[in-house]
Amino acid sequence: MKVFLDDERPTPEGWCRVYWPDEAIRLLKTGAVEEISLDHDLGDDTRGTGYDVILWIEEAVALRGFKTPRIIVHSANSSAVDKMQAGVLAIERLATR
Repeated sequence: MKVFLDDERPTPEGWCRVYWPDEAIRLLKTGAVEEISLDHDLGDDTRGTGYDVILWIEEAVALRGFKTPRIIVHSANSSAVDKMQAGVLAIERLATR
C-alpha cells in the first residue's frame, strides 16, 4: 500500500489518501504500507503535521523494530522539509542498526 498524507494536492493514482497524521499512523500500524509521502502543513496544527508521522515512525523503529516504508517528503514548507528529512535520516540510521 502507498499512503499519501496531504490536505490539498491531488492524490497520485494508486495511492491511498489520508488527511491527518492519526490516519496515516493507523495504516502504518497494519504493516501493509510500503511507501508513504508526507506533507507537513495539513491545515490544522492541533490535529498534527506530517512531522508527527516521522516522529511516530522513529519511535516505532527504535522501540519496536518497526520495518520502515520508503518515506517521501513533498511539503512546500522548506524549513519543515529540512526538519522532516533530518528525521528520515535518523530513522534510516536506526533501521540499519
